[in-house]
Amino acid sequence: MKLTTQQIDQLFTFTRQHYLEWYDLQSELVDLIANAIETQWQENPNRSFDEALQLEFKKFGVFGFMDVVESRQAVLGEKYNRIVWSHFKGFFTIPKIILTGFLILALFYFLKEYYTKEILTVTMLFLISSMLPFLFFENRKMKKRKQETGKSWLFEKIISNYGTFPWLMILPFHFFNIIRIDRTAYPSDLALFCMSLFIVSMSLAIFIVLKIIPSKAEAYLKQTYPEYKLENV
Repeated sequence: MKLTTQQIDQLFTFTRQHYLEWYDLQSELVDLIANAIETQWQENPNRSFDEALQLEFKKFGVFGFMDVVESRQAVLGEKYNRIVWSHFKGFFTIPKIILTGFLILALFYFLKEYYTKEILTVTMLFLISSMLPFLFFENRKMKKRKQETGKSWLFEKIISNYGTFPWLMILPFHFFNIIRIDRTAYPSDLALFCMSLFIVSMSLAIFIVLKIIPSKAEAYLKQTYPEYKLENV
């Protein structure tokens, strides 16, 4: 005996009522409960859906779904992080590595010829400001989708958290800029090369985290959860 579509919807409602926010995590828990209820019905076909659901819920103990949710969220979070980093590493194919090296050298020779503190500061401000539109529109899109569908996605939240990664990369630069004692000294070739490496790496991180990975995450969610595809047509 299988659960009906209406009963599956009831399970989703039940998980939301017990403070489970993320829809992809809800899906995992609903699948677990549905299988357990169907197993109950094999042993006792006369048991009602509500009775079977309450019996299953009691098995979770005094804290309800808390323990299993924490466990599944950790597992799902690790899975999503692996997906993110696989796309991050997959970006660096041989042609892109060569292009990255070329950009680092080009910036190095540019800074060697035209370096001023103002140019470096403007470059960093440009990198910071380039992140803001991506973060703004992605957060706005997530909030709008939640308002329209009532669903939040753990994967989207993890992607959003990665958006803070480039900001953290900027902090060492500001720290170095603040504590540098001799502000009039022209930096050495090694320092200029490190700056070039940092700026190009920073630019790539911004592009991958805010552009490439979100598009890959969207494709994954559409493939894994048909509901996500229907909500974003």
